[in-house]
Parts: sequence; structure tokens; C-alpha cells
Amino acid sequence: MNCQEYFLYLLARQEYSARDLSIKGQQKGFDPELIGTTIAHLQKQGYQSDTRLVAVLISASQGKYGRNVVKRKCFEKGISLELFEQVWSETVDLEEATQSLSQLKDKVMRKYHLNDLHNIDSKTKAKLWRYLQYRGFNPGKLLEQWQSEEESF
Repeated sequence: MNCQEYFLYLLARQEYSARDLSIKGQQKGFDPELIGTTIAHLQKQGYQSDTRLVAVLISASQGKYGRNVVKRKCFEKGISLELFEQVWSETVDLEEATQSLSQLKDKVMRKYHLNDLHNIDSKTKAKLWRYLQYRGFNPGKLLEQWQSEEESF
């Protein structure tokens, strides 16, 4: 199996970043120069695209994880922060983001048995902060936003 066939085999199963393909090719024992030219050829043919990979990661994590977690996943895959920022601004729709945040709010309210977000005991608030931080959200800003929404109703 040559380098191009191996990369096509990998890409047929899932999206890979150029860096991930390069690492897998080196592990398989292919020449680094051949790896670079093969990846460039696959990108030219449209089989591999870091932009498409970022868009897939963003859409898969929409409503589940925050921007920071998605950015970290992209960074781990060797994708530049500039490319992430560009695709994030193009992909994320403000209306969809607001809807997913309201769904997250409902989930948090059910999970922690909250009636309102103003009177939260310290133990529950700590759990809530950890829950939101783990998923890549900024708990301070998010709670402040949710509290202001409650006040406006």
C-alpha cells in the first residue's frame, strides 16, 4: 500500500487534519517528503481540508460544548487558531447559538433542581460552575446572561 492509498483509506473513514495524516504516515514509515506532496495532492483534489474538519468539529459540538473546548480540540489536531477563528465566525449562527444556550439553561435547571438562578446555594453553584467549565463555557458570563434574561421576563 503506497502513501496515497493509505491516506485515502484513512480519509474514507473520517476527517483528519493535515498534521494527523503526516503523523500517521510517519508512523507507517513513509518518507516525509512523499507525505508532504501526497497531502498537498489530496488537498488539491478536495479529499482533505482542515477548514472542513473545523466546520465538522464545530457543528458536532454545537450545544454540547463551548467555544474553548472546540478550540482546544482543533489545536490538538494541529489546526491554526486563525483558521479556527475564521471558520467559527462563518459557521456559528447567532440565533442557533442562543437557542442552544437556552437548551443548556433548561438542562442545567433540571439537573440541579433550580427554580431560579438568583438564589443558588454555594455547593450547587460550585457544581454548576464545574459543569459549565468542563464543557468549555464561561460560567460567570453565562450565569450573568441567564440572570438578566430572567429579570427581563
